[in-house]
Amino acid sequence: MTSTHLDGLAPRQAPSAAEFADAQASPQFQDLRNRLRRFVFPMTALFLLWYLGYVLLGAYAHDFMSRPVFGNINVGLLFGLGQFVSTFAITALYVRFANRELDPRAAAIRGYLEGDRA
Repeated sequence: MTSTHLDGLAPRQAPSAAEFADAQASPQFQDLRNRLRRFVFPMTALFLLWYLGYVLLGAYAHDFMSRPVFGNINVGLLFGLGQFVSTFAITALYVRFANRELDPRAAAIRGYLEGDRA
């Protein structure tokens, strides 16, 4: 008796190292990697610059960062909260980007490697 997947089909043989290397060299994989890099690298640089700006302002612009905005809330506190907001915004943008741009391409490559070559 052989083991089966939940769909009742016999399990597929795992792709070989050569098949993985071929998939990695394929134009489809190169496109997937390039799209990922075009999103991740600029977004990372933007966030790091934003964070560095926040740290530098906190370290050297005490008068500006301690300026009250309303009540006990000052500019530094708002910028600090902005760090959290920007982190969640970047995460949401990435999820949307991955769902639209990366996941379909990755699924096609995975399907090819798993034998769904139709």
